Amino acid sequence: MSNLLSVLTNRFGSTNIKELPRNDGELPLIQINLDLKSPVTVLMTNGLSAYEMPVPEKVKGREFIELYFCLPSYWDLEDQTNSNTNWVFPWIQRLAKHVIEKKTWYGHGHSMPCGAEKKPLSDLMKQNHFFLVDPILLEEELAPLDLGDKTVFFLSIIPIYKDELDFKVARGTFKLLEVFNLKGVNEKLDDFRFTTLRGKWKLFQFLKKS
Repeated sequence: MSNLLSVLTNRFGSTNIKELPRNDGELPLIQINLDLKSPVTVLMTNGLSAYEMPVPEKVKGREFIELYFCLPSYWDLEDQTNSNTNWVFPWIQRLAKHVIEKKTWYGHGHSMPCGAEKKPLSDLMKQNHFFLVDPILLEEELAPLDLGDKTVFFLSIIPIYKDELDFKVARGTFKLLEVFNLKGVNEKLDDFRFTTLRGKWKLFQFLKKS
């Protein structure tokens, strides 16, 4: 058992956390079941924090991270045939491998497209970009962990729409998170979430391009 897994097991209990099977070349993943007011399932990397990211001076001390998706508890992660839910597995692997292979870093507020084609994630989830942010819903549960010689931070992966990405680029991470807060949006995935932006922002973008 990894040191991280051991600490998380102590935090959440052995009955709520389990290691998931993996194929050759994949990073280890763990599943955490959290019995909140509205129960959620966390799909998290287990070992990404072995990689020390080359962070800039302004975020010194945040060299070690683990990534996670926060999923509705009704998602059946054992059903590998359901394309509306099983996309989380290749994507968490892809994002984790990218930061290691490119020798780069991820931090609060980073965003990226869902592949070069920027296709929607599934038939139900039409978002085509990812937004990495510190825990919102799970702020207390996934507070940073001290593992002896290092502190591990957790970054949630939130699917967002292209207009939300444009808003973040134009107005900043804080402003987009303000909008999310007003709309009750956090890292918990919602198959049927619409964009959080109102028509006024879309009209502004249209006029800007015309």
